[in-house]
Amino acid sequence: MIERLSTFFVRTLREDPVDAEVASHKLLVRAGYIRRQAPGVFAWMPLGLRVKRRVEEIIREEMRAAGSQEVLFPGLLPADFYRATNRLDDFGDGIFRLEDRKGAEYVLAPTHEEAFTLMVKELYSSYKDLPLSIYQIQDKYRDEARPRAGLLRGREFTMKDAYSFDVSDEGLEVSYQQQRDAYERIFKRLGLDYVIVSANAGAMGGSKSEEFLHPTEVGEDTFFIAPSGFAGNVETYQSTPRPAVEGEHPEPVVFDSPNTKSIAALVDHLNEHVEHPEGREWKAADTLKSVVVVLTHPDGEEELVVVGIPGDREADMKRLETSFQPAEVAPATEADFAKNPALVKGYIGPWSSEGPVLGEESVTGIRFFLDATIADGSTWVTGANVSDRHAMWVTVARDFTADGRVEAAEVLDGDPSPDGSGPIRTARGTEIGHVFQLGRKYAEALGLKVLDENGKLVTVTMGSYGIGVTRDLALVAEQNHDERGLVWPESVAPFDVHVVATGKNQEAFDAAERIAAELSEQGLEVLVDDRPKVSPGVKFSDAEIMGIPWIIIAGRGVADGEVEIWRRADGEREAVKIDDAASELISRRNAVLR
Repeated sequence: MIERLSTFFVRTLREDPVDAEVASHKLLVRAGYIRRQAPGVFAWMPLGLRVKRRVEEIIREEMRAAGSQEVLFPGLLPADFYRATNRLDDFGDGIFRLEDRKGAEYVLAPTHEEAFTLMVKELYSSYKDLPLSIYQIQDKYRDEARPRAGLLRGREFTMKDAYSFDVSDEGLEVSYQQQRDAYERIFKRLGLDYVIVSANAGAMGGSKSEEFLHPTEVGEDTFFIAPSGFAGNVETYQSTPRPAVEGEHPEPVVFDSPNTKSIAALVDHLNEHVEHPEGREWKAADTLKSVVVVLTHPDGEEELVVVGIPGDREADMKRLETSFQPAEVAPATEADFAKNPALVKGYIGPWSSEGPVLGEESVTGIRFFLDATIADGSTWVTGANVSDRHAMWVTVARDFTADGRVEAAEVLDGDPSPDGSGPIRTARGTEIGHVFQLGRKYAEALGLKVLDENGKLVTVTMGSYGIGVTRDLALVAEQNHDERGLVWPESVAPFDVHVVATGKNQEAFDAAERIAAELSEQGLEVLVDDRPKVSPGVKFSDAEIMGIPWIIIAGRGVADGEVEIWRRADGEREAVKIDDAASELISRRNAVLR
């Protein structure tokens, strides 16, 4: 198959898009693969569609190998599907809702568990029909508050979602492993590095959840790796309480601490004015920081809560959201403080010399939670709930009782591993796939039952398996580029070979067409730059930014019977005879593929 740039629908750009933050976003737009339509919404150009379809075909091949059959559900679904499993409220503002002319409620599907479950319920009724594995590649829609990074976090995106249906938990284990193995094959074929981590199931529910994360500095997720090799998303990290200093502690003492709204200012004040009982300097770890956040519950009700964390850590909003799910979590605003004068910004604490202890009634009237690292009996310097005043020797469980423990503080390198194997290390990553053992959550809610071999009705157990097709495509671009443009791996490149004809001599253009025809006859897909009156510099620049793995240049050397073979990945260029160009390129390409 041959396409020619003189008629191909593509335009490259010389400047980065003004809203682009990451390399994949910049290059996919500049090279003519995608075009922005709205925040988080992109149109796909012919080059982009070719890459997307190659990614999808790899997924389809591996899904077939895992015994999964392809179906396709609509993107527009009745809201009642999600209301039946209580997820319409769980998604909150993250879901697009609409009504038809008769007032019936619909949603643009963010995910399809309910649709798959109901379809199987309609068609299958016996254990003899199971196990079953079906999947689709379909667009999804989520009303991201802050779409960013091009295809990495959009409002419309393409996903592969597969679902398994089994009679027993043992059957689910087999189906789950088949999908997990298929994922490993898919990501290896895409050339994407990955780490498999324990994950939180979130709104999906279920008993087991694992993420495939691609390590990258532009990733939104943080994961940890233990010396044992165990890895997990920090949202699943279980903190170890810091040991409390044994013995009796003095009663709380309130002291003046003017202009100490930050932890750093408080520590400086302590070191200047207060002698530490152990004869050392005061540290941020001696202080209890109060973080005020707003919980938005599924019913839309907002609640302000305070979370106490060690002063040497920052709060991790994703970990807090996991602790408070299904509520959404956001930092409190100035308006929230203005509405709650009992919250003295910079001086908030769980204890007051003039108020009741928590557990009876909060000193501020607002629930106060503690980070899971904070042990009963530990003593802290914390806000006294009065401007310019702090309290010391405030001791957990003696002077106050928290409303609960939550995982709130950031996880850092050197923290103890949950499996006891030693200090962890952390890294950034982006989710490229997620596998869940859903169990019977959706089957119970939607009444998916079959007759077992004894004629008894049993509830089917399910698994769910997702891959972000468009996100993974962007990450392949993110992982494979240089300062000049994209460098696609062979497995997903839009074309196998880019043949460039340069100069004004018709012989060069004739040689390019002849080589392209020979390559096409051998089953390769070829893009020919046959544009007349376009300078060699522009053509080479376009070839570099488009990133097709192999480039053949038919230029001045044609007069001597030669063309150049250029491998985009390493920049090597070598002259070969025109008659040998096609066979030589195929030979070199096959050597790389092996």
